[in-house]
Amino acid sequence: MNIGALLAGLMSGIIGGMGLGGGAVLIIYLTVFKHTEQLKAQGINLLFFIPIATIAVIIYAFKKQIKWRVTLTLALGGVLGAVGGFFLTDFIGGNFTAKLFGGFLIILGIKELFIKSKKGY
Repeated sequence: MNIGALLAGLMSGIIGGMGLGGGAVLIIYLTVFKHTEQLKAQGINLLFFIPIATIAVIIYAFKKQIKWRVTLTLALGGVLGAVGGFFLTDFIGGNFTAKLFGGFLIILGIKELFIKSKKGY
């Protein structure tokens, strides 16, 4: 058993289940330690998200913290986007996808640093 893969999957799942972007852990593990192409790592991450999100919904449903109408709408869009994105990566190409992903992370980081939440947290 590959302990590194187990830890990366576990960390990705836990962080992703909390809504904190666990895919970044998985993509870093796949690209840096397993030498997977960025494009394939992103595709794997999109597919990995589906079961993790399902488990997170089950956990939060038991806690009665789910608004089902919103959740089901987002879940449908998320599944369609993940599967579609996985297949779309073959057409876009790895270099463009890597730059797009990096730019997206930079924008999110800047937003987190400089824009305050209106809810106070």
